[in-house]
Amino acid sequence: QVQLVESGGGSVQAGGSLTLSCAVSGGTYSAYSSYCMGWFRRAPGKEREVVASIDADGTASYADSVKGRFTISKDNNKNTLYLQMNSLKPEDTAMYYCAARRYPICLSGWSGHYWGQGTQVTVSS
Repeated sequence: QVQLVESGGGSVQAGGSLTLSCAVSGGTYSAYSSYCMGWFRRAPGKEREVVASIDADGTASYADSVKGRFTISKDNNKNTLYLQMNSLKPEDTAMYYCAARRYPICLSGWSGHYWGQGTQVTVSS
């Protein structure tokens, strides 16, 4: 039904920047606009964690580890979710996943109903 495809991953040196994009298709525009959206990541040997979330009304939240460095945004007209990552650290190395929840608010501890396949981010020292 709803498909999400991530792009923009790559390899950068510590202190560098990357912008991830998540293209959404399927479903309806109105439904997508009312969804909670966010980015998750999973590093090798670690559990999946939510990195950033954005409610339907645009309210954003971030994991403590990325506050001040990452910015989540969305463009409903382009059906695209973004994650701007600045001042990257080696600990940010992970597979990053885009997710959507069929609810307008990203409640604490939320998980997605729809998931992308992921895009790899590697940060070197």
